[in-house]
Amino acid sequence: MTLYDLAAPGLDLRDEPRYRIAEIRAADPLAADPVLAAVPAMNADADVPALTVALRALAPTPERAAALGVVDALAAMRDLGILLGSLKRHGVQPVAAVPEVLPVLEELGRRTDMVPRDTVHHYTAWNPLGRRQRMYTGDPMEGNLQDAVRMVFPSLVAALGSCAELARREPYEAGFAHTLDRIAQQVKSMVEAIDFTIAQVSPVFFAREMRSYFEEIDVAGSDYLGPAAAQVPLWLVDLTLWQCDRGNAEYNAFLDDSVRYSLPSWRAHYQAHKGGVSAVSKLSAALSWESANRLPPRLAASAVSLARVLRILKTFRARHITIARKAYADEVRLYDAGSGGAPIELLRSVLDLTRDNETLVRRSAPVPRPRAA
Repeated sequence: MTLYDLAAPGLDLRDEPRYRIAEIRAADPLAADPVLAAVPAMNADADVPALTVALRALAPTPERAAALGVVDALAAMRDLGILLGSLKRHGVQPVAAVPEVLPVLEELGRRTDMVPRDTVHHYTAWNPLGRRQRMYTGDPMEGNLQDAVRMVFPSLVAALGSCAELARREPYEAGFAHTLDRIAQQVKSMVEAIDFTIAQVSPVFFAREMRSYFEEIDVAGSDYLGPAAAQVPLWLVDLTLWQCDRGNAEYNAFLDDSVRYSLPSWRAHYQAHKGGVSAVSKLSAALSWESANRLPPRLAASAVSLARVLRILKTFRARHITIARKAYADEVRLYDAGSGGAPIELLRSVLDLTRDNETLVRRSAPVPRPRAA
């Protein structure tokens, strides 16, 4: 049992097949278990012919793919994806090597309403545990990397619901601060996950062993990134807290590209809120009408709660950029850009934006002094 399993109860009760984690993990629609168990050995030997034969053998016909339900289609894309990333790691475009897989990937993308290749969700949350776990290398540190992402999936699902609620509230309402307090508890999992990663995954291992498996592949003339951790959508939390109207051009462009790797309901959340008014802007407007020394209690509570959430996000990003710098140091890195397609400079920019917004909120609403008797 992992931390993910301890946090996940209730997800599968929602009316969303992509949250039926246990069913997706258990599914093996392509009878891929024995073939994928051999993938780490194939990768260790750089055995491109064997990987090519495996992809060709597992690929269903487009008609069979079209007959799969969403759960089985997600599992099928997961299993083909391990072979897609493995072939690209060894310098081979998988669709060029196995052309018959192209209509299958396109059909599975349509069936699941997602991009026509595997994403971070396929590689982590929807990946079986134990002896059936799909891995590129089989190294325990790769398993730890997958577990780190599994840890945050349930909390982020909950946080998106809380953020949608926050967008409907105003800083003078008691519910504004209460919702922010709930978001704070939910996003703490990101800090726990990055601490787990720092303790259990060497930056050199990621840079030298894992990074190559997350390269983009060509599908019908379009490039699609591999299952990068950058696809874990903490940015959807940023969206309603500050980013929708307080971002910058670089981060906005990154989000516009990254959102396609999300679940359909998460993409809908992005479209619904990207043109909205952020919590920081709402609070700033409310504070501008008040005296800092005599803030209404609810408004003061909203400021304190918002600053707390932003501080948690700042902490996560500071730790993330620390390990990213180690993984992409000149003497270690094999790539200039991160697995999500962004340079390290963007991480620095987003950290600065998060810090600036946290500082703005914290300084604009000082703790009120006790009143004289």
